Amino acid sequence: MPRPLTGEPLALDLVATAWVDQGRRFDEFDEPGGLEGWLAEHALPVPAGGPEAVRAHLLTARHAVRAALEGDERPLNAVLAHGSRRPLLRDGEPAAEVVTEDPAWTPAWIAAADLVRLFGERRERVRKCADPDCVLWFYDLTKNGSRRWCSMEICGNRAKTARFQQAHRRA
Repeated sequence: MPRPLTGEPLALDLVATAWVDQGRRFDEFDEPGGLEGWLAEHALPVPAGGPEAVRAHLLTARHAVRAALEGDERPLNAVLAHGSRRPLLRDGEPAAEVVTEDPAWTPAWIAAADLVRLFGERRERVRKCADPDCVLWFYDLTKNGSRRWCSMEICGNRAKTARFQQAHRRA
């Protein structure tokens, strides 16, 4: 099943690699080529051990990002402790490089650091889908900040359908 939510900032896109649809849990990283595709989609570095070398660290980071979104910062800070961002100049222009204790941590660290960036920019725009059964989070880019659903086509339509059915049952 294709992911219901794509195109979110890196940290939220990592969280969106695991979702629930009609009570069934899905994980993109368990699908053939899913992990490799996700790393490539985000141009994340793959260490010498290949994509499988980063799997456990990405799962740890996914859990840590979700925990931070739900108010527990400790797991995220534990992931961030595995690396840092070093400022430098390249051809006279400011730049930065990620330095991790183990290259297999680099994609996980970059994703975790992205949540910190989002929180620093517009924390109020990082939201959980309004569907109580949905586990996805999104970055609200609407002009008035009123987005409620991870996907209007999925969760939004389900809510509309449920309201319609409930209204007709009463009538």
